[in-house]
Amino acid sequence: MKKVAFITGASKGIGLEIARIHAAHGDDLILTARSLHDLQEIKTHFECEYPVKVTIIAKDLSMAGSAEEVFDEIKQQHIDVDYLVNNAGFGDYGYFADTNWDRYSAMINLNISSLTELCHLFISDWQGRKAGKILNVASTAAFQPGPKMAVYFATKAYVLSFSQAIGQEVKKDGITITAFCPGPTNTNFMDDSQMIVSRMVAGHKLPAPKEVARCAYKAMISGKSVAIHGTKNRIMANLNRFVPRSWATKITDKLL
Repeated sequence: MKKVAFITGASKGIGLEIARIHAAHGDDLILTARSLHDLQEIKTHFECEYPVKVTIIAKDLSMAGSAEEVFDEIKQQHIDVDYLVNNAGFGDYGYFADTNWDRYSAMINLNISSLTELCHLFISDWQGRKAGKILNVASTAAFQPGPKMAVYFATKAYVLSFSQAIGQEVKKDGITITAFCPGPTNTNFMDDSQMIVSRMVAGHKLPAPKEVARCAYKAMISGKSVAIHGTKNRIMANLNRFVPRSWATKITDKLL
């Protein structure tokens, strides 16, 4: 029987490439993003290229109540989801006080609230199935405080901690939760967040989203609790465990 993957933030970058991998494996798709036009183009392309059905739902998951609205629409269409990929998210580069609060509020709603609610809705729905896989896209930002991207780093620390905690809880139910932690990647995120000007990114060759997505998909399918893309990123994330947080904060400040 065909499996179904529900992917948020699926219109570009890592989310789009994860969707492409699922389609190549014959999984039907439910894709969510803000742009209906982009989703329609992806649906047309994927259904021509792969033997899959693509359901699209245009929704801004940073808005209150949007996660439940998407879940209800999926249930109304009588679609059973096997894979939940919480990929949607955004960041912002600059001093905390210089950014409008509305942007931070939307970031927290998207990166934390909607992700958490979707996990709750689907895990509750999966009770008794002894199956189901969730991929929560965190970041290497999850491993230390991030001056000049304080709220973004903090939201990703939440995603990592939350994913590990509920992953332990649902083992008995046959459900796996994977927190995936990519480093800077060559996607629109760099421009949207203005992180492109930081020392961490400027002048560096960044991995392509296709490469990062393959790592994410493999980690989810194998049921890994935490996966970090790239040898350098894995080393840095693990080094942070042995460095005082005050040092890690200063180092990140200089890199950003």
